Amino acid sequence: MKPSPLTYHRPRSIDEACGILAGVAHEGKVLAGGQSLIPLLSMRLAAPAHLVDIGSIPCLDAISASPELGVTFDALTTHAALESDSTVAQVQPLLGRALRLVAHPTIRNRGTTVGSIVHADPSAEMPAVLSLLGGTLTVRSVRGVRQIPAAELFAGPLESTLEADEIATSVTVPAARPGTGTAIDEIARRHGDYALVGVVAQVEVEDGAVTSARMTYVSAGELGQVVDYTDILRGASAHDERDPLWQQVAEKARETVETEADIHATDRYRSQLVAALTGRVGFAAAQDAIRDDTRVPMHTGGSR
Repeated sequence: MKPSPLTYHRPRSIDEACGILAGVAHEGKVLAGGQSLIPLLSMRLAAPAHLVDIGSIPCLDAISASPELGVTFDALTTHAALESDSTVAQVQPLLGRALRLVAHPTIRNRGTTVGSIVHADPSAEMPAVLSLLGGTLTVRSVRGVRQIPAAELFAGPLESTLEADEIATSVTVPAARPGTGTAIDEIARRHGDYALVGVVAQVEVEDGAVTSARMTYVSAGELGQVVDYTDILRGASAHDERDPLWQQVAEKARETVETEADIHATDRYRSQLVAALTGRVGFAAAQDAIRDDTRVPMHTGGSR
C-alpha cells in the first residue's frame, strides 16, 4: 500500500520545524529515521495531512557521555551510532546491550533511538530502558523547551505525553553507578522479531549481596512500569544463582506482571517467560555489579 496524500515539509532548522508543526496543529507528524512511522503510513494506520521531515537539520545527531552528566543523544542519533560509541559503553553500558537487540543491523543503521522512545511501543526495548534508568526527554516547540521525565512520558501503548506541536530533540540518561549492574534479555520467535517477552534489570550489590533490585518489561506489563523487587531480593547472593531468593522473585514476577495473549503467544506462555527471565536477568545484573569496572560490556545472550 501507499501513504494517504499529505504535504511534505523539509525544514532546515529546528526553529523552522517547530514553526511548521505549530501551524498544522494536530494534523502533522514528525519524521526522523522513519523505521516506525513509514510502515504505519504505508499501511494507512497513520494518515497525517502534513509530514515534517527533520532528517536534514544539521547538528541534531550529537552524542555526549561523561560519568558526571550521563549520556545525552540527539533526535537524529541512530541506534547503530549509539551502540558503537565506546564512551557510551563505559558510561552507561545498558544502552549498548539493549540496542544490540533492536531488530536487524539495517534497521539500526537508519532508525533513531529518540524516535523509538517517543513511538512508545510496548514491544520495543528502548522505552523500557529509559523507564528503568529514569532518563529524561527534552522537547521543543514555539512555546519553548521543556523536559519530560521518563515516569511521565508514556500515556499508553503507542501514545506519549508530547503535545501536538512539540518535537523531541534529545534524551539524557544517568551514568552507571559503582556497585550497580544492569542486564537485558528477551525471547523472540525469530532473530530480529519483536520480543515475546523481555526483561531489563538494574541491581545494586554490596559485599556480594543484593541491596536493591528494579526491573521493567518488554511486551509484558504496563508500558513504563518499573517493578521494585528489593523487598524480596535484599540479601540475595550475587555469586550463586541457586540462592532461593532468585526463584522467589521469579514467582513474584509471575504474580505481579500482567500478560496478554495475541497471535504469537498465549498469556500463560508469556507469564512463564516473565518468571523465567526475571530470575535469570536479575542474577545477570547482580553479577554485572561485581565485575571489574574495566569489563567489556556484556549481554546475557538473548534469542533475538
